[in-house]
Amino acid sequence: MDDTTVSPLLPSIETGSDQDIRLSGTWITQHVPTLEKCIGQWLSRKTAPGNLIVDFSAVQRMDTAGALLFLRMEKHLLEQGFSLERNGVSPAAASILKAVEPHAQISPGLSPRLPLWERILNRAAAIALEFLSSLRDLTAFTGLITQTLIMALLNPRRLRFNAILTQVQKTGASALPIVGLISFLIGIVLAFQGAGQLRNFGAEIFTVNLVAIGVLREMGILLTAIVVAGRSGSAFTAEIGTMKVSEEIDAMQTIGLNPIEVLALPRIIGLLIALPLLTFYADMMGLLGGAMISFATLGITPLQFIETLHGAAGLNDFFVGIIKAPVFAFIIAMVGCHEGFKVSRSAESVGQQTTRAVVESIFIVIVLDALLSILFSALGI
Repeated sequence: MDDTTVSPLLPSIETGSDQDIRLSGTWITQHVPTLEKCIGQWLSRKTAPGNLIVDFSAVQRMDTAGALLFLRMEKHLLEQGFSLERNGVSPAAASILKAVEPHAQISPGLSPRLPLWERILNRAAAIALEFLSSLRDLTAFTGLITQTLIMALLNPRRLRFNAILTQVQKTGASALPIVGLISFLIGIVLAFQGAGQLRNFGAEIFTVNLVAIGVLREMGILLTAIVVAGRSGSAFTAEIGTMKVSEEIDAMQTIGLNPIEVLALPRIIGLLIALPLLTFYADMMGLLGGAMISFATLGITPLQFIETLHGAAGLNDFFVGIIKAPVFAFIIAMVGCHEGFKVSRSAESVGQQTTRAVVESIFIVIVLDALLSILFSALGI
């Protein structure tokens, strides 16, 4: 009968007694959500294992989707210790069940739905285990990188200086426009917002202090590291991951080359050189933006800004930001290379690991920046 003219009965599962269950309705693709719900509800209230007689006489129609769901339920019950007997199966349903049976698998969706608190705990445990596993792998990779770097420094001929200079150009010189623009705008925002608040107390001149401390100690290095993580860290993962997919890394190993030494070290050393230079450039652009808005809104001339700057911030404020740069550079490059080597042989994996590299590196950089800020404050630096 045509389903467009006659509405099919919704599928259901009824328990006649402890020894039998009765299936009814249409077990078809359109009713898969209803079927899954019915099966889940019935499994959640089933009795202790025993003999079950399954009555198919009221099943009006069954297609491959309905047959697959039933077979999954049946297999699940068999593994739980039940024994099943089918009664009233029509020839058409029997044919479909026989065709689908080799493909039946246990589906997690057929298990009784856990309470909310159990699902939350299970999810939290899975996230914690995944985090610990990633931390273990990252720690092991850090040790491998450190060992390879020390060996290369002891034998400088193993360093590929052309590759290092190429990475300095890619991660440093090519990033100057975006880093400079962002730092300049942040300097403008800090000065503009700070001046608006300090004007209420007649202390507009301290806008210079706000811009100097904010840019030199925190904003310059932090924003630069985030931009580099999104720009260069992702590039490291994508480049190495693509090489792994195309089996270039396997070819390197076949001819006796060390992929860590050839691919990872130039990127790490290049970024270790480039990020401190980018941080210095970002600091200067941030101060320039602050000086411009101070002149435009407060009438503080560039000469007055520079003179006030000498008293507002010292060399220790400048070096606090610069000292963070090599640490952040090592973290970003290491995470980017690590995720690149973890790529499986598929294009989808390249995208997944690239996204993961950016998220991980930015997260670690922000957490580390907070810890270093607390440490420097406790030391009075």
